[in-house]
Amino acid sequence: MSRSPFFSLMVVAASTLVACGGGAGGAGGGAGAAASGASAPGTAVVACDGRCANASSALSIAQIETVIARAVAEAQARNQRATIAVVDRVGNVLAVYAMNGAPATVTVRSTSGTARIDGGLENVEILPATMAAISKAVTAAFLSSEGNAFSTRTASQIVQSHFNPGELLAPGGPLFGVQFSQLPCSDLSQRFVGSGAADQGPKRSPLGLSADPGGLPLYLAGTPVGGVGVVADGIYGLDTDIIDRDLDLDEAIALAASSGLEAPLDRRADRITADGKTLRFSDLEPAQLSSNPATASSFATLASVGRLVAVPGYTLAEIRAGTAFGQLSSGVRADSKDFVGLDAFVLVDATNVERFAPRAGTEAIGGLSAAETRAILTSALRTANRARAQIRRPLDTPAQVTISLVDSNGIILGLVRSRDAPVFGIDVSLQKARTAALMSSSRAAATLAALPAALYLDRGLSVLRSESPAQYVTATRAFLGVGNALGDGQFAFSARAIGNLARPNYPDGVDGNPAGPLSKPAGRWSPFSTGLQLDLVYNAIIQHVAFVAGLAPDVPRNCSGVGGFTSAFAVNGASPLLANGIQIFPGGVPIHRNGQLVGAIGVSGDGIDQDDMIAFLGVAESGLTNGIQHPTADRRADQLTPAGSRLRYVSCPQSPFLDSAEQEPCRGR
Repeated sequence: MSRSPFFSLMVVAASTLVACGGGAGGAGGGAGAAASGASAPGTAVVACDGRCANASSALSIAQIETVIARAVAEAQARNQRATIAVVDRVGNVLAVYAMNGAPATVTVRSTSGTARIDGGLENVEILPATMAAISKAVTAAFLSSEGNAFSTRTASQIVQSHFNPGELLAPGGPLFGVQFSQLPCSDLSQRFVGSGAADQGPKRSPLGLSADPGGLPLYLAGTPVGGVGVVADGIYGLDTDIIDRDLDLDEAIALAASSGLEAPLDRRADRITADGKTLRFSDLEPAQLSSNPATASSFATLASVGRLVAVPGYTLAEIRAGTAFGQLSSGVRADSKDFVGLDAFVLVDATNVERFAPRAGTEAIGGLSAAETRAILTSALRTANRARAQIRRPLDTPAQVTISLVDSNGIILGLVRSRDAPVFGIDVSLQKARTAALMSSSRAAATLAALPAALYLDRGLSVLRSESPAQYVTATRAFLGVGNALGDGQFAFSARAIGNLARPNYPDGVDGNPAGPLSKPAGRWSPFSTGLQLDLVYNAIIQHVAFVAGLAPDVPRNCSGVGGFTSAFAVNGASPLLANGIQIFPGGVPIHRNGQLVGAIGVSGDGIDQDDMIAFLGVAESGLTNGIQHPTADRRADQLTPAGSRLRYVSCPQSPFLDSAEQEPCRGR
């Protein structure tokens, strides 16, 4: 293993952070007796169905101060020290507060005891606690809507290799891989502008989405207005066993912090099912808190307890008010031009110019026209408006999703979203579209081969080994038995098909079977080490960690092609098709014109089968006749049967519409 002067700087920086912050300490304090005056979360039920958000739906400075003060009170009651982050619904970091003595860094870990995963982000010990706290807050805010309130514990349940975690012979979580979205290198996500009022989102998340309990959404009058994230235990991990109920320190402090702004009880994840299984929201209830949030000291009295801290790329050492979602200030507003009558929302910049209005493809010949782009997006949104939501309440409400369309070069041709779609789906829908476009093209193999290797770090900040993206091409060709797979565009791969190949067991959930060719094998796989998906962006994530630590420039607005430490993060082989990473759960399909790839559509937000259907029917029912179609059946990936098990292409739900009894809308398309 080799070291460089840069490693020494990282070690010094990490040591300095720890010296300034102090040790973590144990959990301490226990759950404590029932806190006097604490009330059940969400007791004030507000019957919102996706239309409650208005110009007043935003966190004030006073409310943010209260969130921090209540978190501090719970940490003090447990004799612990915490870092607390608060964000608004589009990810603006409104405040980061570090108590004196709070652990300054966290260790990434998905195992307990002495067991270790070999590689990926596992056991990297120099991640600033501020990055982890922000990522938890962003996750809770981005996964929630007026129809569902999800936490980072919910995320933990739905991103692991089995759903539910710990159940043998069960397929992976429905959002398997979503943790590597909202990445700091994404070309779609906005970046921190400077001091003053919060500005246009959606913002990036420093570590992607988090599966570590301790992130909870914040609500006002039934509508989500942000999230709070807490780091106190020094571990950035997940819950691998959901059968028991944990007394999690980070989650307890976050629960106290959210008091008074908690999610409505009937929208919490534990009131929602997926695949017949109840989701988890929190393992703790207010009666288990060690403090009474209602009697917490005011923020003004905390001067000797801790301080507001600046986080490069995210916030200054200040508190600022949040933006109101759906208003110009948030970067998401109602459309009035291209999708009239469909209750559509679009992304805009600070001057109110639409960022991704329908446009023509960049191919020299045969690309989609602006009118064709608009027609496909309109068709998909109409399908969403008819479709029955899978993971929303109240029941029998329309699906709420984001829809992205790209050309065969990965350029964004258009993006539109439903009013109350969760924010995480904006970046994810684009990832799905680009994944389907890349892996269905004749350039996939060459594109991956041109990228630098991921330089994995060990816990001592030495180079553990390198992982070349090219290895996945070789493995895929051998696995499929197709000598030029990913190199000739012969087969069309959906996001679902790519996800099949990226599971730690193939077929998905069959324990003991070898891993798919895009996954890490047993002993090297974890939610922090997924295979090709992580290896494409690993160097960019580590560079961003170094940036926050003050040791490197920030990452470019392209997640691909970033070199590791030994190349000083030089960019080589960057492609728009990989600009915000790939995604490995369903909801994206390629688009052909007369048998030639011209782009792909991605959908995300309201259940993976719904995502598949909306993407698939968006193309099939667009009404376009100029050769625009799905790849013919003989070219779809479900014609392949590696290891004797057929790949999947799309999976559409039965009887999915609110206005029709049609049973199988995707059959024969």
